[in-house]
Amino acid sequence: MRQVRTTCAYCGVGCGVLADVTGERSVQIKGDRDHPANRGRLCSKGTHLAETVGLEGRLLHPMIGTQPASWDAALDEVAGRMRECIDQHGPDSVAFYVSGQLLTEDYYVANKLMKGFIGSGNIDTNSRLCMASAVAAHNRAFGEDVVPCSYEDLDAADLILLLGSNTAWCHPVVWQRIEQARQRRGTRIVVIDPRRTETADGADLHVPVAPDGDVALLGALLAEMRARGLIDEEYLREHVEVPEGFWDGIASDPGIDPGTFKRLADLVAAHPRMVTLFSQGSNQSRQGADKGNAVINLHLALGRINRLGTGPFSITGQPNAMGGREVGGLANTLACHLGFSDDERSDVAAFWQTDRVCTGPGHKAVDLFRAVHDGRVKFLWVMATNPAVSMPDAGFVREALARCETLVVSDCIAETDTARLAHVRLPALAWGEKDGTVTNSERTVSRQRALFTAPGEARADWRIVCDVAARMGWSEAFAFDSPAAVFREYAAMMALAVQHGKLLDLTAHADIADAGYAAMTPFQWGGARPLRDRFPTPSGKARLVAVHPLPARATDPDFPLRLNTGRYRDQWHTMTRTGLSAKLAQHRREPLVDVHPADAQRFGVADEGLARVETTQGASLFRVCVTDRQREGAIFTPMHWSDAMSGAGRTGRLPTSDTDPVSGQPAFKDTAARIRPFAPEWRAFLISQYPVDPDAPYWVRSRIEGGWLTEIAGTGSVDCDALLPHGTRSEASDMTRGMRRIVVTGGGGSLLAALYLTRSGELPARDWIARQLGGAGSSLPEWLAGRTMAPLPDRGPIVCICHDVGERDILAAINGGSHDLDTVGACTRAGTNCGSCRPIVARLIDDTLASLKEAAE
Repeated sequence: MRQVRTTCAYCGVGCGVLADVTGERSVQIKGDRDHPANRGRLCSKGTHLAETVGLEGRLLHPMIGTQPASWDAALDEVAGRMRECIDQHGPDSVAFYVSGQLLTEDYYVANKLMKGFIGSGNIDTNSRLCMASAVAAHNRAFGEDVVPCSYEDLDAADLILLLGSNTAWCHPVVWQRIEQARQRRGTRIVVIDPRRTETADGADLHVPVAPDGDVALLGALLAEMRARGLIDEEYLREHVEVPEGFWDGIASDPGIDPGTFKRLADLVAAHPRMVTLFSQGSNQSRQGADKGNAVINLHLALGRINRLGTGPFSITGQPNAMGGREVGGLANTLACHLGFSDDERSDVAAFWQTDRVCTGPGHKAVDLFRAVHDGRVKFLWVMATNPAVSMPDAGFVREALARCETLVVSDCIAETDTARLAHVRLPALAWGEKDGTVTNSERTVSRQRALFTAPGEARADWRIVCDVAARMGWSEAFAFDSPAAVFREYAAMMALAVQHGKLLDLTAHADIADAGYAAMTPFQWGGARPLRDRFPTPSGKARLVAVHPLPARATDPDFPLRLNTGRYRDQWHTMTRTGLSAKLAQHRREPLVDVHPADAQRFGVADEGLARVETTQGASLFRVCVTDRQREGAIFTPMHWSDAMSGAGRTGRLPTSDTDPVSGQPAFKDTAARIRPFAPEWRAFLISQYPVDPDAPYWVRSRIEGGWLTEIAGTGSVDCDALLPHGTRSEASDMTRGMRRIVVTGGGGSLLAALYLTRSGELPARDWIARQLGGAGSSLPEWLAGRTMAPLPDRGPIVCICHDVGERDILAAINGGSHDLDTVGACTRAGTNCGSCRPIVARLIDDTLASLKEAAE
């Protein structure tokens, strides 16, 4: 067994992983106690990385159209098409759309090729969808995209405001850190979010702000702090530029209940050690940059920055979104935090030894796909991302991709929704095969190391880009022989950033030897508080930025609801990796639309029924979850499902393509929508060893041990033969109730598939029959019944996937005398690994104890 220190593949927390490689494609995963980001903790997704390292669905060979090709043929095709496009239409007819899943070395060569040699600014990243508004806010306030905080500030804070962040689900290891701070020092937690999320359940105060009401709320809070005499005038004089008239326009209606506002203001006033953690809920807005600056304004005005336990903390969504920002992967930066002034361009040209440096910014993501759609961009290279699913107004994006004269996709997965439209597909390495660096939310640079040899003909992304560049005639500038060589040049280029007054500086690593790179341990550039000595502005001071609430959107009677979108706890992006994990599928097997009870009654939708969600951009079907945790007048859907996994739940088709005017980040969180019930004539589910794509208006597939569970609903007749494999069939039916059940067995009587269908009755529970797949231990009557003849305990829905703990297991522990998280954890193990289920466990404890108290009275 070989142990490798690496970094998790998922969010921007940047957790260290100890991987014990046990076989050719097998590994055991645990947290790295020596890594500063997580100190041994992992979330559910990181814990189950081992379930996602197989080769199922992998792209292992280059493809031109639908035919396998050699690397030479594929690279010649890409370079030839790109050269022809540039010669005929100019450099701006070419674009790259890249990803926070790339390593820094991959990002560096892609950015160098586009901006330094092709000569266009048209490289943007899916980080535009996550953190671009925070980048804009940092640049406006600080003069550079610098996160001023570190995780240790969360440990030392007395008050933590969570703005637009469902931290318990989206950054569970950070949430554990916050919970520990509360246990150790009594840290107070405030969640500002339109929804009552699991994070809000664990807070001291939930502030149910209206969609896009953050700027008004934060302005009112700053005005209240000023009225209470809490502005740090000395700090402002010495460290902050205050524009004339700034204070005249900050007062506004906070938009929340006065009592809640007073509680919020009292907490802020009483706790100078305050960190505000903000994320996608704040950024993904038509006013996302202003929200970020409203947060920063509050901290600057109160002097709550550059001291332990204080600061505005933007937490990133992807493992290397920060590295991409540093490299220059956003279309509005050149490289290494540099812009497009004549001096900056001249210095970059000299460093790269090129006369083709682009003259200015390129298209940001939404505008990029508009340019593809209308033919201005004719060659698009997509790397390590799936915009056909993840972009807003995804139907329009698919049209754009289908129209594109040349679409190249580098990916590790063969059949993503985007890859299916590609003219050329290039097989890239996946997590567990890559070798390079990533930067996390607190600016810590860590190594991601290979666990396995490259499968098939897959190559590193940096290598693929360099191979294409060589064929374009620029081999000398891209003559890297290792990721270490790329990193050395990247670190050396930081001298330009320093020369132009930036704080980003990795020059100490510019001469790192290959052995030093191989052994590199995590390090944090800029230190714990990089802005302590100066702000990288001409005056050396930060800036307060005047921001004002936008007028409320007019209500459209045809689309009376507001659609909010986001993540589920145990899935990631478009599920190309997490969708392969049976454990991770247990939390949410289907995409749900969350609806307030009053709205459910108003629009005639029922809990666990199906509903069609529509916007002016598109429509899709969802399973309904009626819950008072959802804000009345608004609905919520998850972002993850794609055509590769479902015929429904396609959230990407729904959001508006409106963007923040400063950052270009899409406004995913507030789209006019409507909902109406969908009444299928029949409902079914299928368990099978191999995936199927039913011809039905609603189907959703999720992973189970040994195969797949597919939920299906539709109208008209059902083609059962198209759903089932070859084998020995046994069938039970009840035509009166429209019930039909078919079991398919193979050699030795093993269960290959089972289909359960009804037009009016109830379907059996899924868990028991799903566990039978591939086995032969039960009887045929039991399989047709969908249950064992011997009664099994009903454990309820799985709450803790790390330890396979059901809701009823937890309730039994509570009723048996375990009345807090620690004792329930000791009894059941729930919440003792990743901690992301702890808010749910806490809610079960509170609800059960309240019921017991009520019964006693």
